[in-house]
Amino acid sequence: MKLLGNKATVLPFAVAAAMLAFGAPKAEAQGFFDMLFGGGVKHAPPKGNFPPPPSKYKPKPKAPAASGGGGGGGAQISGPSYYTYKSDPLVRVDFSALSAAPEPATPQDAAFEPAATGAAFREAIAGLDGYDLYAEKDIAKALIAYYSANPDFIWVTGTSPSSRAQDAVRVLGEAASYGLTPADYTVEVPAAGTSAGNVDERLKELVRFEMALSARVLRYARDAQSGRVDPNRMTGYYDFPPKPLDMEGVLKTLAHTQQVRTYLESRHPQNSEYQALRVELEALQASAEDEIAIDPNLLLKPGQTSPELPKLLTKIARNLDDEMGGAYGEVLARLATSEVYDPELVPVIKAVQKRAGMKGDGVIGPRTVASLAGTSKADKIQKVRVALEELRWLPSDLGSPRVFINQPAFAASYIDDGEEKLKTRAVVGRPTNQTAFFYDQIEQVDFHPYWGVPQSILVNEMLPRLRRDPGYLDRAGYEVVNARGKRIPSSSVNWGAYGAKIPYGVRQLPSEANALGELKILFPNKHAIYMHDTPQKSFFQRDMRALSHGCVRLQDPRGMAAAVLGTSVDYIEDKLKHGHSTEDVTRKIPVYVAYFTAWPDLSGKVEYFNDVYGRDTRLQQALDSTEAVRSPAS
Repeated sequence: MKLLGNKATVLPFAVAAAMLAFGAPKAEAQGFFDMLFGGGVKHAPPKGNFPPPPSKYKPKPKAPAASGGGGGGGAQISGPSYYTYKSDPLVRVDFSALSAAPEPATPQDAAFEPAATGAAFREAIAGLDGYDLYAEKDIAKALIAYYSANPDFIWVTGTSPSSRAQDAVRVLGEAASYGLTPADYTVEVPAAGTSAGNVDERLKELVRFEMALSARVLRYARDAQSGRVDPNRMTGYYDFPPKPLDMEGVLKTLAHTQQVRTYLESRHPQNSEYQALRVELEALQASAEDEIAIDPNLLLKPGQTSPELPKLLTKIARNLDDEMGGAYGEVLARLATSEVYDPELVPVIKAVQKRAGMKGDGVIGPRTVASLAGTSKADKIQKVRVALEELRWLPSDLGSPRVFINQPAFAASYIDDGEEKLKTRAVVGRPTNQTAFFYDQIEQVDFHPYWGVPQSILVNEMLPRLRRDPGYLDRAGYEVVNARGKRIPSSSVNWGAYGAKIPYGVRQLPSEANALGELKILFPNKHAIYMHDTPQKSFFQRDMRALSHGCVRLQDPRGMAAAVLGTSVDYIEDKLKHGHSTEDVTRKIPVYVAYFTAWPDLSGKVEYFNDVYGRDTRLQQALDSTEAVRSPAS
């Protein structure tokens, strides 16, 4: 559960779910709380042998940053925030240390085309006086460290750029095919040959080219491997480990290989999803803008008339696959010009809606139009570029088996050996309680779990009620423990003495009303997010499912539990008959709690989703900041 966890839902679920989704006015907050947590009705746990609570219970999730202190009536705990992204400034490379560079310990690898001699390089170093080359601080440091230890050219042979340099320049020039900006890696290449009597000028030109190309190659390699921005500096909702790059090692490798293209391209993610997005980007850039524009606010029910309908039907006909064509091709051809929404077209529209992940009610509305025509070519290109950047934050090999949760798609999948063995609808955090973007490893399945109430919910939502009714937790199926893990009655606590820092843990006992439902799937992380069941099954029928406090609710939790445990659903059902228990996941299964508004299925077809949290826009702002820093010295 995220640091603003899932709300404990006791009575009654249908009404509470609606209020959770849309929020309650402040003036009615207490009525909402009474409805949500109930008036002292204690629910019996499910049948089975439930052990007594442990003698020492300490809430596992870390509390988020708090505002206020003890006793403050208005104290609240807030979630992560977004930051104004500031790129690190470039620094001027200081070449003075190179003038004292030692003789090379060994000559360049003779197996490859020799570079200019070390003597020529040391003679050329004087040409760096007054040269203003700007680069990222770590790249500038790596340049000096490498050339101090290896005073020789990588990119120059004799008096001209080498074939190795030509390959590198070509790769840098193709950066746009990866969603990168070629101007970030531009290097002015000296013309071939030299004129007699102008050797010094030629050496100066060549050594400056050498340093510029090495600097831009290092920038390219790092961008390809890790992305152009540091996601953790954008928001607390992003949480990615660093992907360090041995920059001196990059230059050493490039100095001793003729496979420059192969090496630089290997810095990019090597998974099929990245390649599918590249193919999509190329196809989009080569395609013409769709000339059919449909009113995005169209609302049409069977029997009604609209001149927009033939446009919609044309869109559908263009995208028919074999299955859809066989079932509905004849109807579409016959009614292609009809402005009347004939009942014969209703099954076609329903099929299109279901294929797009919607309910399939047959009503043509803005979401149906958007799924067929709403994403313009420009928007798709932008989404793909953003997705390529985000994929560079993840491991190059995503792993198999793996669990992949795509928040904008409201879906979770179990993928093994190139097959999507399970795909289930998911509910993710509301825009005010967003689910983080990170990856981890699945460790455990809990059956009939306890729910440790996050401090944020305890402070923000339970505390006002507790100040007036200290004993209601005792009646509503919760346990309270002190800092030493001892259970105490809720009624014995002076709740009015606390604000944003409450020295007690609260957990909800397993029951039919438990906020986590019948099981949860754990991958311990600092955001306290996990996958779980929910009593609020109606949420899965909605198209927009950003409705939780941050955790990921699954429509088919039993199927996912069986998948990660490598067992059957029957086994899961049997475990649930025996009450509370836990089982470790013994295989290495990474889980990606991801956020992609453009994402390919396993066949390579890219689907597009709404930017429910507005993160694409924020990422573009960070990329713009990076471009602004780089552009004066590109």
